[in-house]
Order: sequence, then structure tokens, then C-alpha cells
Amino acid sequence: MTEIIIDSYLCSGCETCAQMCPDVFRVDPVTEKAELLDIAPVLTDEIYLTAAFCPEKCIEIIE
Repeated sequence: MTEIIIDSYLCSGCETCAQMCPDVFRVDPVTEKAELLDIAPVLTDEIYLTAAFCPEKCIEIIE
């Protein structure tokens, strides 16, 4: 099973993930940290690119 993990400690709330992949990621308005909209999204190239472009490298995809 593939899993996406967001390290909220490392997340700066820059919104790069939410801008690149708004169907999968959002920034919580209270914590100002990235979170998944769906706990088990279908992995696409867009998600892998979003994880790669995260400036804090806080998105990890475990396969």
C-alpha cells in the first residue's frame, strides 16, 4: 500500500503543494500546515512532482 506522509514539523505552510495539486493538498487555516484532502489519493505524476518541489521536503511518498 502506498502512503503519503506530511511532516507537519518541517512544513512551513508555503502553499506550494496546494497550488501545484489543489485536488490532493490544502493548507489548514488553523495550523497553517499542509494536509491531505483524501487520506488515500490515487498517486499521479502530479503528486510526485509536488513532493519533489516542496521547498521543505516535508512530503514523503512511501511505496
